[in-house]
Amino acid sequence: MKLWINNNSKEQSVAAANKLRSKLLDAGLTLDRRDPQLVISVGGDGTLLSTFHAYAAHLDRVKFLALHTGHLGFYSDWTDKEIDELADLIIKCQDNIPSTSYPLLDVMVENKEGSLFHGIAINEIVVRRLSSLTMKTRVDLDKEFFENFRGDGLCFATPTGSTAYSKSIGGALIHPKISVFQMIEIASINNRVYRTISSPIIIPHNQRVDLYPQTADDYVISCDGITTKLKNVRRITIKLNYQRAQFAQYRHRHFWTRVETAFLGQDEPK
Repeated sequence: MKLWINNNSKEQSVAAANKLRSKLLDAGLTLDRRDPQLVISVGGDGTLLSTFHAYAAHLDRVKFLALHTGHLGFYSDWTDKEIDELADLIIKCQDNIPSTSYPLLDVMVENKEGSLFHGIAINEIVVRRLSSLTMKTRVDLDKEFFENFRGDGLCFATPTGSTAYSKSIGGALIHPKISVFQMIEIASINNRVYRTISSPIIIPHNQRVDLYPQTADDYVISCDGITTKLKNVRRITIKLNYQRAQFAQYRHRHFWTRVETAFLGQDEPK
């Protein structure tokens, strides 16, 4: 099996990656950066996101695996204290990698000149106006008018991304087995003149959101923290991508257990 291991520069991550790499090479597996079947991220959630985007063009043939060198993240089942066990399972299952899949977001932006920008995200897509002025846009849900939004911006999150930025701005936590995404308003203006729904909206897999800015202005589109500045934006379309991210699953950790561990960390009742 061909694989690649990507790690951040922290000493603990480098040591963990070297140990795992050595064990897998000794077992006859091959390192292939350009065309791997399995890509392993060693570090934190930021390392996983950068690893995902580095191989986003190869989603049809790549499976991802995250090994954390700190607290477990929402894409990771393994820590650097479990390298021996993980290596044994990778070697044992190299001809048939067990996996699970997660929804991805898709964004398409069209400007006044007809030029297009396309991006994908595994966590969230955030739309903001480039200037400090209020973002004003028409919002269509499933090709029907929904509201005229005024505020700092809009966040669109996948189920796995629901535990990230969207949670901090009041989004719902969504189990990743549900093929949906959500829209969360960022500091919306609500008074006698302007009115928005002011609540997270859960959108099914076969519907989309279209934004029509009221003025042709410059916007910032952020896909998992990777920002792109776009001029004279006419329409922004967000929907679920037709592809899903495949993650190697050599053992199962319940999603709600991940949530409890990350945000509550409480002892079980005695």
